[in-house]
Amino acid sequence: MKLQGKNLSLRLNSSAILNDVDITVDAGDFVGLIGPNGAGKTSLLRILANLQQADSGTIELNGHHLKSIHRKTLAQTLGYLEQGAPAHWPLLVRRLVELGRLPYLSPWGQLTGSDKAIVDNAMNQAEVQHLSERIISTLSGGERLRVLIARMFATEPNIVLADEPIAALDPYHQLHTMELFREHCDRGGSAVVVMHDLNMAARFCDRLVLLNQGVVACEGNVESVLTEGNLASVYGIHAQLDHQTTKGLTVIPTARIPH
Repeated sequence: MKLQGKNLSLRLNSSAILNDVDITVDAGDFVGLIGPNGAGKTSLLRILANLQQADSGTIELNGHHLKSIHRKTLAQTLGYLEQGAPAHWPLLVRRLVELGRLPYLSPWGQLTGSDKAIVDNAMNQAEVQHLSERIISTLSGGERLRVLIARMFATEPNIVLADEPIAALDPYHQLHTMELFREHCDRGGSAVVVMHDLNMAARFCDRLVLLNQGVVACEGNVESVLTEGNLASVYGIHAQLDHQTTKGLTVIPTARIPH
């Protein structure tokens, strides 16, 4: 699956949120979408997920305009994880994860044995089986996020679009979640993940897209994007970069650059 956004622009009121942004995601790609607050990352992710319309530009999936693809096909292909997604209904955890199978069911259809096995696998992957009989509203923020990750994987999407999926997690589950996305991409899927943790992005992502004020400031492999110059000009920080670690590049912020 190839997802491609071309010349994407978005304005809210009189403010430019995105300006002629291009992004390409090929099968197997793990793309980190990084940049300071207000750079346009969430808006770009929502546009790619077909949840928000750009003012101009196009999005194509395998060469076909997203608007021409049936909604059920899109729901099976694109998995979206919202930042800080709330739980609106007091559902059992397992029932919430089962909702990930809805794109495959006919109206009033029931889960098959195969569907239930996929749900079990997704819950095991996210390590939330022990929460199966809990009410979603009784969980901590981190537990709820892991359940929503399980629901997303229960859909078996080709392309995962996740907005800050590790921000509310403890270090163990941050690593575990990034490993799940990495494994998904290694199996031929792809992922675009909004991140603020530059070290996690450097460790797990194949490519980084650095947004700043609605434009792509830099795009490429980790070493070409996470440079002292880019960190200074985009993030406004001085940083030490350690290229010698066995886990890849490490970014150590040392000081703010006064405005």
